Amino acid sequence: DFAETMRREFEMSMMDELSYFLGLQIKQTPQGTFVHQTKYTNDLLRRFKMENCKQISTPIGSTAVLDPDEDEAVDQKEYRSMIGSLLYLTASRPDIEFAVCLCACFQASPRASHSQAVNRIMRYLNHTLEFGIWYSTSSSICLSGYSDADFGGC
Repeated sequence: DFAETMRREFEMSMMDELSYFLGLQIKQTPQGTFVHQTKYTNDLLRRFKMENCKQISTPIGSTAVLDPDEDEAVDQKEYRSMIGSLLYLTASRPDIEFAVCLCACFQASPRASHSQAVNRIMRYLNHTLEFGIWYSTSSSICLSGYSDADFGGC
């Protein structure tokens, strides 16, 4: 038993079923575990006044091009705050990771087009509030770790 093995090695206590951990909501069933951040997403949309925004079905357009010097500058502090919040959300939302990381590249000098791209991600989140990651008990999970012991030959 995993819990007993851990108890022998570490001081620990087993509590009730885990339902919330570091901002992640966790729902456990006999079929698997669902990890999501619905509450965080709702709070995020409310904080940036996007809770009533028009919903959209994709986080980024297929023809989106973000130019670093295009358009007028926008509030850097607000932009960075939005990006930081979205980066935290990627812990349970891999569907937004590419779009968020693309927008994160422009934190030093955000422009109106970058802000519009972030707003599109928010609109997508409003459409997909309850998305998350499902870990099925029937699938085998193989945890692998790798390291570069010679520091890449340096």
